[in-house]
Amino acid sequence: MGNAAARPSQKRNVRALALQVVMQTLEEGKYCDKVLHRVLEDNAELPKQDRAFLTRLSEGTVERCIEIDYIIGQFSKVPVSRMKPVIRCILRMAVYQFMYMDQVPNRAACDEAVKLVIKRHMQGLRGFVNGVLRNIERNIGEISYPDRQNFEEYASVKYSMPIWIIQYFLQEYSQDTVEEILQSYLTREHSTTIRCNQFLGYGERETAVPDATRATAVRQDRISEIMDSLKRQGVQVNPGYFMPEALRISGYDRIEGLEVFQQGKIQVQAESSMVVGAVSDIRQGQTVLDVCAAPGGKSMHAADLLQGKGIVLCCDLSEAKVYQIQENMERAGVEHCELYKQDARILRKDWIGTVDVLIADLPCSGLGVLGKKCDIKYHTKQEDVNTLAALQREILQTASRYVTPGGIMLYSTCTMGAVENEQNVRWIEKNLPFHLESMEDLLPEPLRGRTGTEGFLQILPTDHTDGFFIAKFRRDEQNTGRDDPLVSARIYSDAEWRSR
Repeated sequence: MGNAAARPSQKRNVRALALQVVMQTLEEGKYCDKVLHRVLEDNAELPKQDRAFLTRLSEGTVERCIEIDYIIGQFSKVPVSRMKPVIRCILRMAVYQFMYMDQVPNRAACDEAVKLVIKRHMQGLRGFVNGVLRNIERNIGEISYPDRQNFEEYASVKYSMPIWIIQYFLQEYSQDTVEEILQSYLTREHSTTIRCNQFLGYGERETAVPDATRATAVRQDRISEIMDSLKRQGVQVNPGYFMPEALRISGYDRIEGLEVFQQGKIQVQAESSMVVGAVSDIRQGQTVLDVCAAPGGKSMHAADLLQGKGIVLCCDLSEAKVYQIQENMERAGVEHCELYKQDARILRKDWIGTVDVLIADLPCSGLGVLGKKCDIKYHTKQEDVNTLAALQREILQTASRYVTPGGIMLYSTCTMGAVENEQNVRWIEKNLPFHLESMEDLLPEPLRGRTGTEGFLQILPTDHTDGFFIAKFRRDEQNTGRDDPLVSARIYSDAEWRSR
């Protein structure tokens, strides 16, 4: 652990920048990805290698914080909670380097931590920091972890996960499956998944592909073209795990610098998210509405499937999010799209009964993307789950009214657990004029044989992508008397749900 030879640059300035990110995330409650993005933008002159070091040290320290605090607690007489915030963050960064960054010698990590203390004008504490870190370094092979017999405490420390999330998962899955899920968050590939467009970005308008065979040939040709372009720019490229239009890329600096991104031929999107488009059965000439659309991945996928014939309506709550969608649409040359700053809970009467395909990927607890967004687990609380489930139902009550008889509604979340997923499916069946429809034949082969025939599917992080839930509904052709918005929506507790 940390025995490799020192590199010429000790990255003093980069560590100071990483400390900014860690402090603002762990001590001020800001979102790591946003803080890191801003720091990288403000320091655009940093070489690619330093940007990678900064990203890994910042995100890794945040991601492993629970385990790191547990380790520090074994070797410090002062509890972590009673330390000055900057001191505990400096210690956290150093311990992360000890444990998980073999290219950094332990002594260098310790020395640089002490220099950060001095840089912060806290010379009186440099002896404390040096002493704690030297103690950890000397005894790093003797660190004691909780016994697996006490699974919740063991898993919380080993996988740096709040206990309430472990308890929540255990209500759905076995200990072994929960451990596999937790492990997948920490061992995920450090690559970016992109979706290759078949039509967007190629300057083609009103160009239809008449049959599935021809469409497959076009897709393969354009994926090959995109791969060749990426490789010319030195990007490492691998195919996706189950979506034919997905690629996994790494070894690049900024995605904005990639030629195919600038041309609008690719879009950053997780494979699990691509399943929404795959099972939507979107056809040319249809109207598609994405009610919570930012950053626009599913909307872009819908626009690509429409092949220039039809329209995509995109809504989101803030101007900043709508602008983000607009940037993506303009980059790809999408012309058949309308953007709206719109609260999804507020009914637009002019849209009632006009939408062929509704994409309702709604705000959720985000427990499926903990491997990609390292700090969600600290921001999300157990009580948020029921609050978000109620919000989802409020949005569904409104947005479902836009779907034309016989039209499709796709309900999805990037989380796991019955409260936001299966409970909402049963609520929709009971209260809205929709019925579940099988999506089995439209699923990629590796995802078949689960619950796709029943009309819904839970994708786990162990499927090499984000955890994701999707349900496909078709609106009843006849009025069932379930059109009126409800005054209230019952949210079951976990115990109540399991007793039903």
